[in-house]
Amino acid sequence: MKPIDPRLLRYARATRFFLVAVVILGGLGAGLVIAQAMLIAEVVVGAFQQGKSAGDLVTPLALLAVVACGRALVSWLTELAAHRASAAVKSELRERLVERAAVLGPGWLSGQRTGSLVTLATRGVDALDDYFSRYLPQMGLALVVPVAVLARIVTEDWVSAAIIVATLPLIPIFMMLIGWATQSRMDRQWSLLSRLSGHFLDVVAGLPTLKVFGRAKAQAESIRRITGEYRRATMRTLRIAFLSSFALELLATLSVALVAVTIGMRLVHGGMDLYIGLVILILAPEAYLPLRQVGAQYHAAAEGLAAAEEIFAVLETPVPATGTAPVPSGSVAFDSVTVRYPGRSADAVTDASFSVEPGETVALIGPSGAGKSTLLSVLLGFVRPTEGRVRIGGADLADLDLEEWRSRIAWVPQRPHLYAGTIAENVRLARPDADDTAVHRALADAGALEFVDALPAGADTVLGEDGAGLSAGQRQRLALARAFLADRPVLLLDEPTAALDGATEADVVAAVRRLAVGRTVLLVVHRPALLEVADRVVRLELSETPAAPEPVMAEALAPESAL
Repeated sequence: MKPIDPRLLRYARATRFFLVAVVILGGLGAGLVIAQAMLIAEVVVGAFQQGKSAGDLVTPLALLAVVACGRALVSWLTELAAHRASAAVKSELRERLVERAAVLGPGWLSGQRTGSLVTLATRGVDALDDYFSRYLPQMGLALVVPVAVLARIVTEDWVSAAIIVATLPLIPIFMMLIGWATQSRMDRQWSLLSRLSGHFLDVVAGLPTLKVFGRAKAQAESIRRITGEYRRATMRTLRIAFLSSFALELLATLSVALVAVTIGMRLVHGGMDLYIGLVILILAPEAYLPLRQVGAQYHAAAEGLAAAEEIFAVLETPVPATGTAPVPSGSVAFDSVTVRYPGRSADAVTDASFSVEPGETVALIGPSGAGKSTLLSVLLGFVRPTEGRVRIGGADLADLDLEEWRSRIAWVPQRPHLYAGTIAENVRLARPDADDTAVHRALADAGALEFVDALPAGADTVLGEDGAGLSAGQRQRLALARAFLADRPVLLLDEPTAALDGATEADVVAAVRRLAVGRTVLLVVHRPALLEVADRVVRLELSETPAAPEPVMAEALAPESAL
């Protein structure tokens, strides 16, 4: 990543105002540094060379106190601007990251590690704090202060200015060399942290299963190994940071020493006035200090820079193209649809052809892996067909406005997700402006009102993440309540009775029957009970030879004979 990456200016508008503020405050700081050096030199010369008393030096001492307070104020304003800009930029980047992930859709998300994305959106974005609060302010000072100091020195002594001009570029050169060595190690450190976070989150999510099969200890050893690698990578990076700070300090010290030696020799031989010599001696270290601090703060900001690269990689991922045509009414038809996921040697679905007429309920059956859920993803616009087309009212889905099309669909996945919040809030996701009466009616239609009313707070009961505290059947009925509340003309159901007992399955089937009335329904079925709801059944078969030209679809089976 560049010292000031232009992508930050593009994706986070607060960065532009902050950079302007940094340059202005850096200019004020540079002026105060020069004023302070001149006042100190005046006080020292007056007291020790001219023999002035404290009363005679009241004015320069008072001005020196004002300048010191001014430098403190500029430093405070810089910190304030840095933290406010950092908060604004982090908020903006997080919002853009989440929005882009949502726009890219489940097809893209399925190829990402959840833990890595969570780490990127939390710890990764937070790591930019050091970049804004330490690194960028020093960059602003490094651009302004050396120029101002040199401009002041060259008017008094061109020899000292020439020494500073000759030695000053050595610090950026060493910084670049050290930065190249550090960047690869920081990238590895961030990669290890992402892998550790993702693996740890996956292990915690699957801990009950691991305990049942006695594999928890093996995963603990894996986490211990990755943690050890991260610790070693961090220590290697810190070692370089400490050594680089020492190298930059030594280089700046030697450069200032050269200036001091030449000034000292000329003062001894009477070739320079004491006032001018003191001003240059005080200002010389200030010319090198901002550049030294940039090199030191680069390591503090390196983790944020590495995370920013991954954030920009997500933000720059091309969004799947979508049409703009209005969505017509009519049947839903799959026309020789074939889907093959990237990196797969076999088709997920091969040559699927069938239609669902308005108001019709079609059950989609077949063995696991035949592509039933894939066809729902195609219809939702999350997956693009490799071959063939999906037609809505005779129009190609690829040409239609996906947002408008999805606004007509109520979707109940096989395992619906419930968020940490009240039951009413979870149901209201389908229609945020719905009042309590509408939510109550949707719960009743889904057969969920009985168990909801039995809870201490009713619909205001707070659920844990992913519906913690509810059974699979209860979660499924809340998902159906969402579909009732949405009240949309097209309904997609993906195995809504999976993993349910007989009594719960009967309740869900009854709710599905009520929900399907008057809607165009595509229903993925594995269990016979739901077939009674269907008007027609379409069977998908596994293709033994993915490249076979023959269709692998059988259509219009009678519901009672489909399984």
